[in-house]
Amino acid sequence: MNTSPDEYLLPGGGASINALPKISLHDHLDGGLRPATIVELADSAGVDLPTTDAASLGSWFVRQANSGSLVEYLKTFDVTTAVMQTREGLVRVAREFVEDLARDGVIYGEVRWAPEQHLTRGLTLDQAVEAVQEGLDAGVEHVGQAGHDIRIGQLVTAMRHANHSLEIAELAVRHRGNGVVGFDIAGAELGFPARNHVAAFDYLAHEFMPVTVHAGEADGLESIRGALFDGRALRLGHGVRLAEDVKIGRADGDNTFVTLGPLAQWVRDREIALELSPSSNLQTGAIAAWGKDLLDHPFDLLYQLGFRVTVNTDNRLMSNTTLSKEMALLSDAFGYDIDDLEVFQLNAAAAAFLPLEEREELADAIVAGFENE
Repeated sequence: MNTSPDEYLLPGGGASINALPKISLHDHLDGGLRPATIVELADSAGVDLPTTDAASLGSWFVRQANSGSLVEYLKTFDVTTAVMQTREGLVRVAREFVEDLARDGVIYGEVRWAPEQHLTRGLTLDQAVEAVQEGLDAGVEHVGQAGHDIRIGQLVTAMRHANHSLEIAELAVRHRGNGVVGFDIAGAELGFPARNHVAAFDYLAHEFMPVTVHAGEADGLESIRGALFDGRALRLGHGVRLAEDVKIGRADGDNTFVTLGPLAQWVRDREIALELSPSSNLQTGAIAAWGKDLLDHPFDLLYQLGFRVTVNTDNRLMSNTTLSKEMALLSDAFGYDIDDLEVFQLNAAAAAFLPLEEREELADAIVAGFENE
C-alpha cells in the first residue's frame, strides 16, 4: 500500500480529487497502519508476520480481506492490534494516521478504535486513550507545520461481542475534554444486537455523548432498528442494508416507483447519516443481495432518494484505499461530478460530532475548497 496516494481525477480529466477538502467519519485506527510500520513494530514486539516485506504484507492484507465475510475480514485485525499494545506503538500509529489523512486532503477526521483491545502489554484504558491522543496531537502539529490544517477527534469503540460497553462508555465520557468526540460499537454484528448494550447507551444519552453504531453491514434491518432505538445512534456505521427497506416496482410502461419502508423513511426524514464504505462493503459481502460489483452498490439509489450518504474508507490498509480513491471509484461507477462529491462532503460536515458552529465552519471550508477547483 502506497502511503502517498495516487492522483485521482474527475472523469474527463477534471479536478484533482486529492486536492479537494474532505471529511472522514468512518476510519479505523487499527485498519489504517502502514505496512512498513507493522514490520518495524512487529520486530520489536516479537510478533510473527506472514511476511516481513512491506509491499508483500500490504498485498496480504488485501487478499485476506477479500473474503466476502465480515467475520473473516475481521481476522486481519489480529495482526494490526498485536503491534499496538504499547504507548510507543499507539503514539506512532496515531501520528502516521493523521499524516496519511492530511496527505489525502482530509480537513476533519474521526478516528475510531477499541481501547479494550490494546491492554495486553500493561496499558490501562485511560493510558491507551492518552497515548492515541498524544499521537494524534503530534500528527496535527506536524502536518500543520507543512501548511495543512486538520482536526481529528477520537471515537472510542466498544466491542459488541464483549461485555465492557458500559466501562468503555464511561471511558469515552471521561476523555471528552481530551479529544474524544463520540462513541461507537463494532465487531461481529450478527447475533450481537445493540440491545445487549442498553446500559451503556442509557449512560451515554444521560451524558449527551454522540453515538454511532455499526449496523446494516453483516446484519439487516433489525440490526439497524436496534442501533437507532436501543443505541440512539445519530449515525449508522455503514447502514448499507437499509436499502432492503426500499422497494422498487414497475408502473405503466417503463416507469418505476419507489416505496420506502418505515425504517428507511425514518432514517431519511431524520437525516441520519449513512457511513458508507464502498470498497469495504464489497469485501465483506455487505452488498451481496444486490451484486458483487461497485455498480451494484445501493449507494446511488440511496443518494438519489435523498438519504444523507457519506463516503468513507473503513480500513485503508485492508482495502488498499484512500478517501480520494473511494470518491474516484464512485465517480467512475455512477458518473458523479464535482457537485455530487461536494454534496457528500457537506453531508459529512453536517453529521460530524462537533458543535453546530464548528460544523458550519467545516461546511464553509468545503464550499470554499470546491469553488477553487
